Amino acid sequence: MTPGIGPRAAAKLLERFGSAKAVYSATRAELEQLRLVPEAVDSIIARDLQARAEAEITAVRKVGGDILLLDDGVYPSSLREIYDPPIVLYVKGAWSECLDQPCIGVVGSRKCSTYGQNAAMMLSRDLAQRGVTVVSGFARGIDAAAHRGALESGGRTVAVLGTGIDEVYPRDHKRLAAEILDGGGALVSQFPLGTPPVSENFPYRNRIISGLSLGVLVVEASEMSGSLITARLALEQNREVWAVPGNITSRNSFGTNYLIKGAGAKLVQQWQDIATELPPQIAANLLPPPFGEKREKSLADKLQFVPEGLSRTETCVFRLLAPDSRVHIDSLVAQSKLGMSELTAALLALEMRELIRVLPGRCFVRKL
Repeated sequence: MTPGIGPRAAAKLLERFGSAKAVYSATRAELEQLRLVPEAVDSIIARDLQARAEAEITAVRKVGGDILLLDDGVYPSSLREIYDPPIVLYVKGAWSECLDQPCIGVVGSRKCSTYGQNAAMMLSRDLAQRGVTVVSGFARGIDAAAHRGALESGGRTVAVLGTGIDEVYPRDHKRLAAEILDGGGALVSQFPLGTPPVSENFPYRNRIISGLSLGVLVVEASEMSGSLITARLALEQNREVWAVPGNITSRNSFGTNYLIKGAGAKLVQQWQDIATELPPQIAANLLPPPFGEKREKSLADKLQFVPEGLSRTETCVFRLLAPDSRVHIDSLVAQSKLGMSELTAALLALEMRELIRVLPGRCFVRKL
């Protein structure tokens, strides 16, 4: 909000003067001793910062958000620990409740495979069921699957944005943003209201994802994926890094397989692989006791799940589909014994509820 003052200059000011209020009262000579750019000194000396800050706070509250400052007691402690943390955080939703729980970042490719999408949903759902807040970047692909997996379990998820909290990007994620807020989740950004989706903003977003989290899970990523930047930031911030092994013939798995092979990431096949690497006091609340608990359901058991509210025809079609295994429409006609018009109507209803995906060649696959 202040010309010429980025996160590092703001941190320098707070360290020197102790509070934002004291910065407002500083003399030009005191400010110039910190070797700030002239534009920053002029802006502070103009003494209009408080009025501008109050106007920004009013605007944020109009959209249902709030502003956290680095020197606030409510600023996320894990984020405060990182090098060069954002001075200002814009938040919307149940951010305090979300960040009071253990947080795990889940990231990956925008152009993900069905395998990657299902893995992200399954692992995020299993973690969220056990009280973990799933933190991701609200992008298409793995990020969206992670948010949806957490929501399906009734758990919490935080979307870290590369825009202002009043800007939904991608545009087709408006419904997802509403579901995150309605489900007790939150939107978080370091960017002021009205900030559009600019490419240089997204590395800053990645830094917040890892900074809020105990560790980062990379589900699927090529060797050039921005998710590897998030993994590197997590390592620099002394966080855990996990990765889901991928198809060795797919370029979309080169990044995750490299993390496991050459960068020290822990291989993840199920949620317990993450829980066992967490601090003991946190893991104890997530892991089942060694005796007396029922066996974890297998993937086959989980596939028996049928969402509520489906018609008999929709239930029949839903049961014929499986994740990571495409089924052609001709096969569905033969197995379901339904007419083409009735089958098409059921498939459309399932797609509208985001329970299935339509693939090229008139094939369909179920989402976990």
